[in-house]
Amino acid sequence: MSISSSAERAAQVLSRPFTVGGLTVPNRIAMAPMTRMFSPGGVPTADVAAYYGRRAAGGVGLIITEGTYVDHPSAGLSDRVPRFYGEEALAGWAEVVKRVHLAGGRIAPQIWHVGVSREEGAPPYPEAPVLSPSGLGLNGEPVGRAMTQDDLDAVIAAFADAAAAAEQIGFDGVELHGAHGYLIDQFLWSGTNRRTDGYGGDPVSRARFAAEIVAACRKAVSAEFPIIFRTSQWKQDHYDARMAETPQELEALLAPLVEAGVDVFHSSTRRYWTPEFEGSDLNLAGWTKKLTGRPTITVGSVGLNQDFLPTFVPGTYSGPAQVADIENLLDRLERDEFDLVAIGRALLADPEWAEKVLTGRTDALVPYARELLGTLH
Repeated sequence: MSISSSAERAAQVLSRPFTVGGLTVPNRIAMAPMTRMFSPGGVPTADVAAYYGRRAAGGVGLIITEGTYVDHPSAGLSDRVPRFYGEEALAGWAEVVKRVHLAGGRIAPQIWHVGVSREEGAPPYPEAPVLSPSGLGLNGEPVGRAMTQDDLDAVIAAFADAAAAAEQIGFDGVELHGAHGYLIDQFLWSGTNRRTDGYGGDPVSRARFAAEIVAACRKAVSAEFPIIFRTSQWKQDHYDARMAETPQELEALLAPLVEAGVDVFHSSTRRYWTPEFEGSDLNLAGWTKKLTGRPTITVGSVGLNQDFLPTFVPGTYSGPAQVADIENLLDRLERDEFDLVAIGRALLADPEWAEKVLTGRTDALVPYARELLGTLH
């Protein structure tokens, strides 16, 4: 395929609008959530607004923000990660929304509770306990304490309050972080959920906490306000972990979330081209769409020739991730394996990635290097 025909194909496939609920995204390109720690005291600054506004101006259709803490003392692990509660922080987020909308983009905050990934004594509330489903870390060792029913109710309410605030200040949807070994995912995964009450055991029971959060958020926002739910098999520092070993187990976990009100699933993988289960080429987003009937977002090294491990894991850096073609991605989009494509590191390196791909200027794309982590402008 010639460069011109390849560029024309990319523009045609990726430039199609996408509608879910009251949200219409102008194209199929999303920005993946990526933690920056550039919000002192948990308050997003003018720099944060400019950062997201720049990506919207660069052609991104839907921006999903970095993870933001819900209003629960055990939710966070840094006082430089933004929070999604309190007058000052929400005012900062309102400015972010304005910048993105002025640039023609759409935006949803990712709301987050880290659970056992929090270290004892970590800010912003050092005195808060480390909470998890069963008092176990991702490695199976005892850490912190298991959540009581009061804890569960408080966290569910905090997510609902954050979702309501997102709609009130003008966001276009909200994403619940149920991936990567954080609190919601700790309930979904049998490795960390050893509860013997109604929140543990079989896949449906392990999904109960997540489903109650979704239902509470659904009740707190309007019917047309989309709820996105992010999932993953892998966990932080446990890249071979699996939430579901079979399509049947995945379906059992996801069905309660659909019933509770999830509109879109965001399926996080290290490499979008990797088949999720034997006997099919479908990736996690593809399987999720097939099993739930809901639209999905795929993510994982899109536009780059290596996944994120050499970028973030100490001792594995092997140089910049070079620009890679997206023909395989376009093939999958054309056959509706998934609906949107989230771009991560490629958008850190090049805020105009979307516009360049949509206009055939792929020769001008910028490789991603770890050294960029200190700037992220």
